[in-house]
Amino acid sequence: MAILEVQHIGKRFGATHVLEDVSFQLEQGQALAIIGSSGSGKTTLLRCLNFLETPDQGKILVKDRVLFDAADLSTQRESEIRKKRLHFGMVFQSFNLFPQYTALENVTLACKLQAREQPDYKANKKQLLADIDARGRALLDRMGLSDRTGHYPHQLSGGQQQRIAIARALAMQPDILCFDEPTSALDPELTGEVLKVIRSLADQNTTMIIVTHEMAFARDVADQVIFMDEGVIVEQGPARQVIEHPAQARTRQFLTRYEENRP
Repeated sequence: MAILEVQHIGKRFGATHVLEDVSFQLEQGQALAIIGSSGSGKTTLLRCLNFLETPDQGKILVKDRVLFDAADLSTQRESEIRKKRLHFGMVFQSFNLFPQYTALENVTLACKLQAREQPDYKANKKQLLADIDARGRALLDRMGLSDRTGHYPHQLSGGQQQRIAIARALAMQPDILCFDEPTSALDPELTGEVLKVIRSLADQNTTMIIVTHEMAFARDVADQVIFMDEGVIVEQGPARQVIEHPAQARTRQFLTRYEENRP
């Protein structure tokens, strides 16, 4: 059963069509890689899924529930957007960590804010916060950062900061984990440690969407690949098939250019 259904999503900025009739499904436990050149609409698609942008047309469904329908204003109430975002954990290109908080505090902050909304918060505050801290420490340990819980972002490498950002996204227990070029802000020597974490998440059947320029990583880790160009899906299918034996000329041209420009 598809955990995510994207149906005919379109998005314009002024007269420019950034997304046009984008449709795909994602199965529970699958990793989907989205590839394409800069400006092809990849990041805008992720931002629409996370409700950071509002599509002009189409539907978004999670577990058969309509989260967004451009034709139904009742699905677009601002008061509901925050709840809908909980379905999608977002890891951005830049780490977006709060500089005044430690690694553990960055991971647990959203969970603690959410806990305050529970009716039994005051009565069980101590235990709730202790449980959240324990979960945060376990996630940092999972990221290989158990010895960095009290460090501030400026005391950490870029790779460590991005792993904290991944732990923060996982802390909210989202249905789908989204990565927007997670290694683009990293030096080459730090890229491997972040890709290793994402690979381990894929091995654990974490449902993921990964916008990436790392073709070998997409081929080896993703179950499915989508190639986008000029706001449309040109080709989609099993990862190795799309990357090693693309059916569409535009896909072949993109992959050829990628290989020619590799350092």
